[in-house]
Amino acid sequence: MEKSLEHLQSTQTQLIQSEKLASLGELTAGIAHEIQNPLNFVNNFSELSVDLAKDIKEEMHKPAVDKAYLDEFLNDLDQNQEKINLHGKRAAAIVSGMLQHARTSTGKKEPTDLNALADEYLRLSYHGLRAKDSNFNAKMVTDFDPAVGKVDVIPQDMGRVLLNLINNAFYAVQQRERQLPESLKLSGSSPNTAPELPGSPDFPGFKNLESLSAPYQPTVTISTQQTDNQIIIKIKDNGTGIPDDVKAKIFQPFFTTKPTGQGTGLGLSLAYDIITKGHGGTMEVESVAGEGTEFVVKLPDK
Repeated sequence: MEKSLEHLQSTQTQLIQSEKLASLGELTAGIAHEIQNPLNFVNNFSELSVDLAKDIKEEMHKPAVDKAYLDEFLNDLDQNQEKINLHGKRAAAIVSGMLQHARTSTGKKEPTDLNALADEYLRLSYHGLRAKDSNFNAKMVTDFDPAVGKVDVIPQDMGRVLLNLINNAFYAVQQRERQLPESLKLSGSSPNTAPELPGSPDFPGFKNLESLSAPYQPTVTISTQQTDNQIIIKIKDNGTGIPDDVKAKIFQPFFTTKPTGQGTGLGLSLAYDIITKGHGGTMEVESVAGEGTEFVVKLPDK
């Protein structure tokens, strides 16, 4: 029995180690793949810039300098530097995201008012987006259960989760609004007049557009609820939604549906790890493409 137990423990240790190595290999391959892309851009545009600098020198040493030709060189050089800067920042963002993933949280769980924390990050996220796009407006709805009270969590980590989910929600409603014709936007419609709908609408990310009888109102809703043994946090939006074939991948590191430079694909992965591994909870997503998304976070209420 003792030998069998020792053999079982040894086998278990080997399996855990093999799983760790396999996960590390996948993660390393993912990092290499993601960083390689912006680095290729940096290298390519750097080489082009070196050639442009040589051409500029040659042109400047000519007896009769063609200023129009020189301006064209300088404009190309300027554009190259902007692209190098852009892709360099993307590589830095990927590294920063990986450092957050890899770090061991030194924070301690402490009684935290989750309702107040969610409300704070909702407004922080909204004003942050408004600072980038002053034309954007959205409705914020909160439904906080007073019974939730204070919950033992790591405030900084939980704040990071909430901010990521809320940022994604505002991004989704912003994208949906941008896909609309002006007649269906709240800012472009009279508050007392329903917009006229096109006869054959065909707008990306929308379903049943003809059923809309009022201007689209971007809305993000946060609710909390205490049950017998759980604290439930829901973050809902009426944005673009997530297609079924994408939902299974959204918690994977580096997976993102955002355009290049607007997301590293690490935010949801990190949030998922914080909830499931750091707090022993669960995170699920419910979504309908073209209608909206709801993230449901469940924390044990101990």
